[in-house]
Amino acid sequence: MKKTRLALLAGGISPEREVSLRGADSVYQAIDKDRYEVRRYDPATDLPHLVAEARELDCALIILHGRGGEDGTIQGMLELLGIPYQGAGVLGSALAMDKALAKEIYSLAGLTTPKARKLRRGAPLNLDNLAFPVVVKPATQGSSIGLEIVKKREELPQALKTAFSLDDTLVLEEFIPGRELTCAILDETPLPVIEIIPGEDYPFFNYEAKYLPGATKEICPAPIPEEIKLKVQEAALRAHRALRLRHVSRSDFIWGEDGEIYILETNTIPGMTETSLLPLAAKVAGLDFPALIEKLISMALRDGTPP
Repeated sequence: MKKTRLALLAGGISPEREVSLRGADSVYQAIDKDRYEVRRYDPATDLPHLVAEARELDCALIILHGRGGEDGTIQGMLELLGIPYQGAGVLGSALAMDKALAKEIYSLAGLTTPKARKLRRGAPLNLDNLAFPVVVKPATQGSSIGLEIVKKREELPQALKTAFSLDDTLVLEEFIPGRELTCAILDETPLPVIEIIPGEDYPFFNYEAKYLPGATKEICPAPIPEEIKLKVQEAALRAHRALRLRHVSRSDFIWGEDGEIYILETNTIPGMTETSLLPLAAKVAGLDFPALIEKLISMALRDGTPP
């Protein structure tokens, strides 16, 4: 049987490079080598090789995060090269990557999201009606990179400086106390909801809490009432569709102390490391890691590039 020639894209130039490479290592180990000829490409160094070999490839599996991987740029290149790939297209990737714009789309879709204001580099900062604590986050970074929960007004300048070192646009978001939940969508089907409980050393689900084994307790299925589970799953699917996504996404939520479900953001290429949330939810739903990889590849082959 002729093997399917698969481009495994990982690495890149974003601050999430190492997480991408770790995820790709896990994926590579799980791929059935009897069925797939796997060629690895790092967009930081290997784009000329990808272009040169494009006609030899049947599809691509993108394990990239952040700018240059999750924002629509690599998706556009693959479309120009005629290489099918899994996940959101150029438009959906760009919409979800911009947290400020995604929040506007959530609201238009009838989803509840924390109140926020957008701040551009060099623009005057109006602190009127800014309540503390406030969440400061770069508009186009992932994995909580640059995100801080600012509890006091005097802590704000340093948080802004840190975030502006990563992005020209920030989101200053209302802090919502409550329980952290996440829900993935796989081929238009919501997976089991996960509750995220960061360890005592972590004020929230930050970069270290995400990727350091044992730093966070991830409970799947989440120990929540059926009504809340269904609300989260419905909201995740609505966000997936409103942002023009396909195949797979994962949306993060807060179940507020006021009983409301707040959507925070949506990831178009969820992490694929040994501590990642999508593989956990898929496993609980009956798909082990190799089966999940096979599902992602089969969707890319089935659907090609987005219309």
